[in-house]
Amino acid sequence: MADDQTELPDFAKGAINLASPRLGSEAVFATDDFFAPKERMLQDHDAVWKADVYDDNGKWMDGWESRRRRDGGRDYCIVKLGVAGLIRGVDIDTSYFTGNFPPAASIEALYSDQDPGDDAQWTEIVPPTTLGSSAHHFVAVEADQPYNYLRLHMYPDGGIARLRVYGEPIVDWSSASGDTVELSAITSGGRVVGYNNSHYGDPWVILTEGRGADMGDGWETRRRREPGNDWIIVQLGCPGIVEKIEVDTAHFKGNYPDMCSVQAALMDGGTDASTTTQAMFWPELLAPQKLQMDNIHTWSGSDIAALGPVSHVKLNSIPDGGISRFRIFGKPA
Repeated sequence: MADDQTELPDFAKGAINLASPRLGSEAVFATDDFFAPKERMLQDHDAVWKADVYDDNGKWMDGWESRRRRDGGRDYCIVKLGVAGLIRGVDIDTSYFTGNFPPAASIEALYSDQDPGDDAQWTEIVPPTTLGSSAHHFVAVEADQPYNYLRLHMYPDGGIARLRVYGEPIVDWSSASGDTVELSAITSGGRVVGYNNSHYGDPWVILTEGRGADMGDGWETRRRREPGNDWIIVQLGCPGIVEKIEVDTAHFKGNYPDMCSVQAALMDGGTDASTTTQAMFWPELLAPQKLQMDNIHTWSGSDIAALGPVSHVKLNSIPDGGISRFRIFGKPA
């Protein structure tokens, strides 16, 4: 069976899953999903195995599974990404599909303002690739333009547990007006640059829409047993003047941070590693503030220091704990 602790390749580290439903991504069409619905393939949680569970069509499987083809053709599924992005690589995961995985798969992509028709011009980004039983299949992608639709082919049929599409959202800020926007949102191009610990949950989900569904839907660190505090650094989708800060501790009750603070800076060049080092010396955008359990905290006006345009922010969790969402609102600079 597949190992949920599989080491991620370099292209996936620091990237986000553009196919995540959290971003609005959805499976919009499949030639066949008789045994398991196409939507299941995009779920954020790792695939699971349910022994002795069957539905009306056969064994319950956690993923997308078509029936056995007898016509010499192949099955495919079209996925609409919630936000267009540069794709760095994919994971075609066949976890728990042992005698029913496809022998091979490929992926095509395109950018379109509407659902692609039969005459759509697709570009192959993953050539036909051999798949194995119950395993992760990581394939690097060299893409020089953003895509928002994918077409995943199975040769000829079978089941795929998960499709992960690692990359970074691309947002056009050229027409940005003077309106206040959520500069930190993933759908605005915001991304997590680094963090000191993420024992529980996925750090990047603090930049997604809505409130957390449960305590697992957020960024939570282990219990700190030494001096100091935990932290996470976010690059804004566009440099801007910060007008409002929001920290949501939804569902975190006995494990929310006692306090938080925010540092910020306008960075020019460098790498994620160098930015992380320099962040130790950034000025305060928000002085330490007390937090409450399961609560949305907002600060604006005189609470926020007048630092001018900033491109990066560092959220300090003092001393440790869980945060569901972190949002920076302001005007693009």
